[in-house]
Amino acid sequence: MGKIVVTEFISLDGVVEAPGGEEFKYPNWSFEFDRGPDAERFKETESFAAAALLLGRRTYEGFAEAWPQYEGELADKYNGMPKYVLSSTLTDAKWNNTTVLSGDLAGEVSRLKREVDGEISVAGSIQLVQGLLAHDLVDEIHLMSFPVILGHGRTLWAKTPDKTAWNLTEATTYGDGVLVTVYQRR
Repeated sequence: MGKIVVTEFISLDGVVEAPGGEEFKYPNWSFEFDRGPDAERFKETESFAAAALLLGRRTYEGFAEAWPQYEGELADKYNGMPKYVLSSTLTDAKWNNTTVLSGDLAGEVSRLKREVDGEISVAGSIQLVQGLLAHDLVDEIHLMSFPVILGHGRTLWAKTPDKTAWNLTEATTYGDGVLVTVYQRR
């Protein structure tokens, strides 16, 4: 059975928009801080643990444009692994090993969790993650919190139908005060 693992770069005020360079008032805001080599290892370990990627259309398009031009073990992992993109507008997924899911979010992701053995990593994909949280489909949340208040941008947290409880299983500070927390669904 698959496990949905959400992984986000997030500011202190909950902004997850454009941490890595997309058009935004503060592009590349996460790169203003040195995460240090241990945080880089954390992200690599997290990536290699994934059996598949589940992405929203915008994040998928960014990944699909970037990763095929890279080389190395991590690029090989991303380029070769199964990828699923939940979208009602994307019809032609050109990135290797990609399947477009265009049905109901809850139904598609529940089926995916039954079919994929291991971690299904969801990076970025703000609208998708909000939907996953609203349908209580997330099993684990990895937040890399940067010590900055942006005051602008799309935030991760939206209203959900009910409260959910989580266990903090890891909290480590790296580099310039970048806090990584891992939460598992109770």
